[in-house]
Amino acid sequence: MSYTLSGIAASAGVAIAKAFVHEEPDFTIKQKEAKNAGDEVKRLDEALAISRKELTAIKEKAFIELGEDKAEIFSAHLLVLSDPELIDAVKLKVNDDAVTAEFALNEVANMFISMFENMENEYMKERASDIRDVSRRVLGHLMGIDVVSLAAITEDTIIIAHDLTPSDTAQLNPAVIKGFATNIGGRTSHSAIMSRSLEIPAVVGTKEATVKVENGVTVIIDGIDGHVIIDPNEAELENYKQKQVAYQKQKEEWAKLVNEKTVTKDGHHVELAANIGTPNDLDGVINNGSEGIGLYRTEFLYMGRSELPSEDEQFEAYKEVVKRMEGKPVVIRTLDIGGDKELPYLDLPHELNPFLGFRAIRLCLEMQEMFRVQLRALLRASAYGNLKIMFPMIAALEELRQAKQILNEEKSKLEADGIDVSSEMEVGIMVEIPSTAVAAQQFAKEVDFFSIGTNDLIQYTMAADRMNERVSYLYQPYHPAILRLVDMVIKAAHAEGKWVGMCGEMAGDEIAIPLLLGLGLDEFSMSATSVLPARSQLSKLSKTDLAEFAQKALNLDTSEAIEKLVREQYS
Repeated sequence: MSYTLSGIAASAGVAIAKAFVHEEPDFTIKQKEAKNAGDEVKRLDEALAISRKELTAIKEKAFIELGEDKAEIFSAHLLVLSDPELIDAVKLKVNDDAVTAEFALNEVANMFISMFENMENEYMKERASDIRDVSRRVLGHLMGIDVVSLAAITEDTIIIAHDLTPSDTAQLNPAVIKGFATNIGGRTSHSAIMSRSLEIPAVVGTKEATVKVENGVTVIIDGIDGHVIIDPNEAELENYKQKQVAYQKQKEEWAKLVNEKTVTKDGHHVELAANIGTPNDLDGVINNGSEGIGLYRTEFLYMGRSELPSEDEQFEAYKEVVKRMEGKPVVIRTLDIGGDKELPYLDLPHELNPFLGFRAIRLCLEMQEMFRVQLRALLRASAYGNLKIMFPMIAALEELRQAKQILNEEKSKLEADGIDVSSEMEVGIMVEIPSTAVAAQQFAKEVDFFSIGTNDLIQYTMAADRMNERVSYLYQPYHPAILRLVDMVIKAAHAEGKWVGMCGEMAGDEIAIPLLLGLGLDEFSMSATSVLPARSQLSKLSKTDLAEFAQKALNLDTSEAIEKLVREQYS
């Protein structure tokens, strides 16, 4: 009998095949006294060496089949294997507590996993996934557990799993693995990101796929709407075969837009840009026809290391991005650390409300030496392309003025030393705090552009932590209050002849796009894979018609009413 599960649509497309339920090995470990700590450390070193050899081979395979950027995931895994904070802590525990290597590794790894999982930032949450993946590989060798290789599958199959690690996903052969569904995960999990690279339809976060699906049963993965249909009937099979054909035709149409500008039906050009974390993301940006980079999160240069990056190291990273974008705009955000993104080597004090505390521009203005190094690297890189600097978490004009003063001081020093700096570099701010949105009229006089960071703006406006499941219903991108703040920011900027972008998740949302176009947003920045669908959607919309429509939406009472209105008229 047919049964449907709903989850998160992680990778678009429709797949139909027999299921293989990928069961988790049992890594239950009981505390056991070690007879000889030296022998346990030796066992650990041997397991680490074997794991290192395996991961190097997987990385080489990923490089050939998935590209350099995805292979870099395994560079991160290899770093975990030699991370002194992790490995030294395991050896210390073996010696101090006289426990086995597997017990010590499990205890220490779980401590790090728990720490990263409790961070709000999706990137940092994925560090928990990296440590879990690597530690399980090492545990398998320590405990003599053979882990089933998904690379050995040779027939058309849909994988059903509690979760898929990056190394699981990298071994999937798209020729036979038609799709997968997992119990847990989100759109930004590694398995979801890699499934999109492999173009394998995927649904994650179904909660009970491994409970409901049996080996060998026919399963449909609907990665467009986030459904898993178990044991479908004839009518469902026929419907989804038609949906499969229609999606393939849709992809062929999107591909024609790669080298096109983004122009609305009534001839208005809006800029479609992409968000990146490292230069490794550039291939995806270029291959998907992005017209620029709307957000380069520089904090990832500072993470996963034991000391601050040097000026030259940062300069090379920024220069690579602006040069490869060949004159297209690149908006680089200065360090946004604090909150959920910690740098252990800064040894910052614990705070009760870190998201409302000492982070981003507040931290940079206090730790000026660190800030000045980054600004000098950015200024030097500005000579190589269309680089724009953006300050995060600006709440008051005084912060903006001080940041600009420091920037100008460093610019003067570089010029005095005869170092090239762009004379046309724009300076803007993130609008992610309600006070800044409300006072946008004043800020607009002193910046070149705004970029609205909706992820934080929504949770600060609604006073609701978006990662807290009990209040997540209040995370409402279409709430009238949010749209009115966006409207205020755009109007204030345009009154001063300045442009406005958006780099939060809302910018790539198909319901929000008609509203934002109608409100007059100039630049939409999103994940690279969302660029072509958004370009296609925008080409069918009239900015002129939507101006009146958006104002009508602003006057509705609830988020639900606004979403319903958009769906009725523009879906």
